[in-house]
Amino acid sequence: MPNTIEILPSSHSPSLSKKQSLLPNYEAAERQFVDLLEVEDLDKMVATKPLLVSDFESAIADAIQSAYQQEPGDEAAHRFLQRVLYRINRLNLFWYDDLRRYNNERSQYLRSVRDRIEEPWQEWEIAQIDVASLQKLPSVKQALHDRAAADVDPPLNQSDRYMREQMTAAGYRHLLAIASFDGLVEASRLSRILGGAGNEIQCTLTRVLLEEYGGGRLPRKHSTFFAQMLAEFDMSTEPEAYFDLVPWQVLCGINHNFLLTERKRHFLRYNGGLTYFEVAGPVAYRNYLAAAQRLGLSQAAMGYWELHIKEDERHGRWMLDEVAIPLVDRYPQEAWELVLGYDQEKLIGDRAAAAVVRSIQATEHN
Repeated sequence: MPNTIEILPSSHSPSLSKKQSLLPNYEAAERQFVDLLEVEDLDKMVATKPLLVSDFESAIADAIQSAYQQEPGDEAAHRFLQRVLYRINRLNLFWYDDLRRYNNERSQYLRSVRDRIEEPWQEWEIAQIDVASLQKLPSVKQALHDRAAADVDPPLNQSDRYMREQMTAAGYRHLLAIASFDGLVEASRLSRILGGAGNEIQCTLTRVLLEEYGGGRLPRKHSTFFAQMLAEFDMSTEPEAYFDLVPWQVLCGINHNFLLTERKRHFLRYNGGLTYFEVAGPVAYRNYLAAAQRLGLSQAAMGYWELHIKEDERHGRWMLDEVAIPLVDRYPQEAWELVLGYDQEKLIGDRAAAAVVRSIQATEHN
């Protein structure tokens, strides 16, 4: 457990040039935040020694302005905010590590940091969607059917062809490293919405989760297949081992799902988003599988993709026919939120996919 908190260099330090003093040190601020997470009784420390978090607070304020209040948003600011947000959100899951790491899971200070980031970030995200048109959809059911039909087998785009035809073995390893960040905790966030009154919708969602978890058998759990792919390349199979490689755009998708699953008012948006994810998932997995086959990789190095293609095609049909459409009937006035969730998941997912391709290409060119 850390005994000291890193104090960031003051922006008024005479040792810093005027230009340097105007640039926030996001890496140092994040290191300080990591130390704060494990402080004994964080809320008490913040209340009695507020100066210990003043530089971190300044970095948060600067990053929010740089990421969400100017165009184009600063990449470093986006990355810092999403990494901080993820470090808070991950406390909603259990990682089978040192129990003391959860001392501050109910911290009011952490909640305030999360809320201050989420509010402007979500405003920034929602501004990219024409919400007014979604609220006036003549038929939500038809909108969902049309979207699913278009997304289940779309034409290959430039990124798809790059994955299939050009990505190198080094690029494939980089893809696995980034994808492992989510793949090794398969479907964990879905578990956060399963409680409550029993009904057919809840049961279908539970079936999806059970299949993702291999029917309760670790050798059949999807994350086990992902770990086998990593092991084939002598890569780390520890969750979050490649955190530093994950683009902020990917973290946005993860943090967005944490938000939707932790707030039951967003139940419709989450299920709309999950419908898109399950419908469109096999498209990406077929690209990855084609790349692995072209590279002549072993079955163990691609088995996760084959499993997901088969099961997610089924999950996509379940989500549309047995979850999304029945929810339209159950909540006719708010049903448009299902389409909002679907469209947001697609937008955030497309942005993340493009960032992953750029990251892979940068690795291959180094």
